[in-house]
Amino acid sequence: MWSRLPFGDELRAGLGSPRSSRRLSSSPRSRVWRVQLPEAQVVVKQLVAGPDADERYAREVTALRLAGRAATPVVPALLATDPGERVLVLERLDHRRPSSDWIVDYATALARLHATARPEDVGTLPPWRGPDQADIDSFLGLAAALEVPLPPGVPGELKDLVSRLGEAPGHALLHGDPCPGNDLHTAAGIRFIDFEQAALGNGLMELAYLRIGFPTCWCAMSPAAPLLERAENAYRAEWRTATGSAPQGDLADACAGWLLRGDALVPRADREGTDHLARVPSRDWKWGTATARQRLVHRLGVVSHMTAHHASLHGLSALSSHLRREMLVRWPRLKPLPATRP
Repeated sequence: MWSRLPFGDELRAGLGSPRSSRRLSSSPRSRVWRVQLPEAQVVVKQLVAGPDADERYAREVTALRLAGRAATPVVPALLATDPGERVLVLERLDHRRPSSDWIVDYATALARLHATARPEDVGTLPPWRGPDQADIDSFLGLAAALEVPLPPGVPGELKDLVSRLGEAPGHALLHGDPCPGNDLHTAAGIRFIDFEQAALGNGLMELAYLRIGFPTCWCAMSPAAPLLERAENAYRAEWRTATGSAPQGDLADACAGWLLRGDALVPRADREGTDHLARVPSRDWKWGTATARQRLVHRLGVVSHMTAHHASLHGLSALSSHLRREMLVRWPRLKPLPATRP
């Protein structure tokens, strides 16, 4: 019922009075409506009250405004806001079924999004937060629980990895959760939505999603190698076009960082405060298109391969390979991640 719509007097004065509305599905952290206004249909989003609701709202508004500077649009237009009610009014866009090689256009749009932030924007959004010592301890604990010995030097490699990730160069506009479902495939190109976790950092941390299996997403997948190569090349080419330089950073480091993150095995509502890697030896659980063990086996394989000749992560490569082999011996029915999006 549109009478429950959080569309106050200021919004009505600027955009007109809603003629009708329809509630849309959304996460428990927000409410979303499709609304007919006098001049056009729009989307109204309200961030639900909670301990971090104001921060999530501020992140989304800031990110949409930064991204709105792109020469080729990468987000819906932000038409109006009501900070008191944590409401955003957005351009409504028609989503079409993605093509079979959608990941190439996705990577291109992701590079455009990342490139919209400028050095002077530092401080307008929180910095990207990578793995820490607790994640290292959890990962090493998993190896011990599965009785896989540590190659020499691995704890030091992981400590150095965490330091490198924390100091990775760049001020890209990171989406924070660039998952299928948060990308709208329109006739005019891809637009990203839902920026509640937006941050500034190194763009390779999100380019890594393609190889590592979309770690924060319900729809984990592993695209075919030729598509991956095309997509990563498209990202780098678009970044160079937008910025005049090559992306900085190490994609192998970025993928290894996601391997350490046990929180990337569960939905957002279940993160923080639980050692999820410690749960893997005793139980498996389903989230979206894959189980936790499926996701972890995939990540181990990716990191093992990418770091095989990496001077700073050679021990991690061996450990990842041994862990993956041990998991497949213990649980031989584990299947690869799906190759395509649902």
